[in-house]
Amino acid sequence: MSATFIHSTAMCSHQTFSTYLSSSFSACENIPFSIDAGLYLRVPMLHSRTGIAWRISRTTGLRGIHFSSKPCEVHVCMYQNYSSRSSKEDAVPLKVMQVSLHDMIKLAHNFFLCCKSLQSTFQDIEVIRTSTVHDWLRSVPSLHLQWRRRTVISLFSFVMASVLFIIGAPITSPNISSWALTEENLIFLEAWRTIDRAYIDKTFNGQNWFRYREDALRHEPMNNREQTYSAIRKMVMTLEDPFTRFFEPEQFNVVRSGKKGDVTGVGLEVGFDASGANANLVVIAPVIGGPADRAGIVPGDIISEIDGIQTAGLGLYEAAQRLQGPENSDVKLTVVKKQSGITNSLVLVRERIRINPVSWRLCEIEQEGKDPARIGYIRLSTFNENASRSIKAAVKSLKDSGAKSFILDMRNNGGGLFPAGIQIARMWLEKGTIVYITDALGVRDIYEADGTGTISTEEPLAVLVNKGTASASEILAGALKDNKRATILGERTFGKGKIQSVFELSDGSGMAVTIARYETPAHIDIDKVGITPDRPLPSLAPLDEDEFCRCIIDSSLPCHMPPSTFF
Repeated sequence: MSATFIHSTAMCSHQTFSTYLSSSFSACENIPFSIDAGLYLRVPMLHSRTGIAWRISRTTGLRGIHFSSKPCEVHVCMYQNYSSRSSKEDAVPLKVMQVSLHDMIKLAHNFFLCCKSLQSTFQDIEVIRTSTVHDWLRSVPSLHLQWRRRTVISLFSFVMASVLFIIGAPITSPNISSWALTEENLIFLEAWRTIDRAYIDKTFNGQNWFRYREDALRHEPMNNREQTYSAIRKMVMTLEDPFTRFFEPEQFNVVRSGKKGDVTGVGLEVGFDASGANANLVVIAPVIGGPADRAGIVPGDIISEIDGIQTAGLGLYEAAQRLQGPENSDVKLTVVKKQSGITNSLVLVRERIRINPVSWRLCEIEQEGKDPARIGYIRLSTFNENASRSIKAAVKSLKDSGAKSFILDMRNNGGGLFPAGIQIARMWLEKGTIVYITDALGVRDIYEADGTGTISTEEPLAVLVNKGTASASEILAGALKDNKRATILGERTFGKGKIQSVFELSDGSGMAVTIARYETPAHIDIDKVGITPDRPLPSLAPLDEDEFCRCIIDSSLPCHMPPSTFF
């Protein structure tokens, strides 16, 4: 049986659009019907439409995606001799394209999965409604009942689709039907399919990804959830990608709460000062007014134990998980003070904490015979859902207080949500490229400043970075540097030139998967290289905003940095 692929049209009002996949079967010419492929999205105008287009293209296999000049309107068509420079009018539509029923169903299913991929990738895209293709299958009278039932059960189950279609085996394959797939197998297959669909390296670190799945299902013990998670972690490790990770449900809750900026814990931003078993869990910053801050914990203190468990050798997510817990519950910390080296034992009570990733101060420097020089200092600690609006509030407050120049401190900022980095870059840039994105197919998306949402495009700006500055922080620093909007001071940055998307699995566990890489506006791939600062920053420059201002104002301090250090 064959199919005629007609086209797909997406329309929306204001900041929404919906996408339909329409098809008719040549064997059923007198029975018109359509497939509602289940993609209803609310998309902030932050996202370039070309970015959405190549996500759809990569996930579904559709090519020739064309956007009209009207806002929020997209036509997805199949064209002959289509190129990125072709116009819709210049291309010749394929009025009849022979597609097997097998491939047509697969295409529709992949289109359904695309909405989940888009939501995970761009973080703030909301899936309003998704629908399955079961009704569509039932609407095709020429399908044999038994074949249809088998397809509905096996094909459109998420994980069974990965078993049947990805290896291209027929539905009646004796190898497939002989597998007694358990619930644990399905969880493993869901993780495998997530990597298969989203991972940037389609060689999967030089291994046969389909063969790995088959071997794992046959030979890896998956009799309980612990064994299944172990098999998933083993699979992820074969990629040799430190940024593609698997999280058990408790760990995944930590990841999700960090993105939203709302956690229950003691109010500590922590990190390891090295890698390996001897690394120390170091306090980067306490949340102002939180339990740790009230207990006198300061940046640079070492947390050596949490509830009697040594932190050396723990993973960062496990350490964060132990610091968090039910509201009003106790946690015992063993703290080695930075200044004295004295070890203290503290019992803190966990609280509900709203993490504000931004803090700021106005630094006023007296000048003889002149008005005080006013510098707005802004510390950006992470890119969560609150970051962009907090930066906007900080700049407005500092401007209202008379700030004429700004220091943006992103030292020890390990990144976060990609869209937040783009939003903040657009606040400082009137125009210019922010970042180039490429995926496994080499398809490039360009994020640019469009003059909307700007808050400060003229005032002098200095950006502080160090080896703990990574990911979204490097995107922002690279955009400001290459567009000559800011002076970059400090150390060479971490060098994380890849972008991860977070995917939730059906049992509450989750995965962070590397889905793309990026280049700075100057086409510099900073992965494992980092961004080179324009000039160094004195090593005594403190991380705390109050101390930082004192070092600018008081010339008698060893850490003194006059304004000429930055501008």
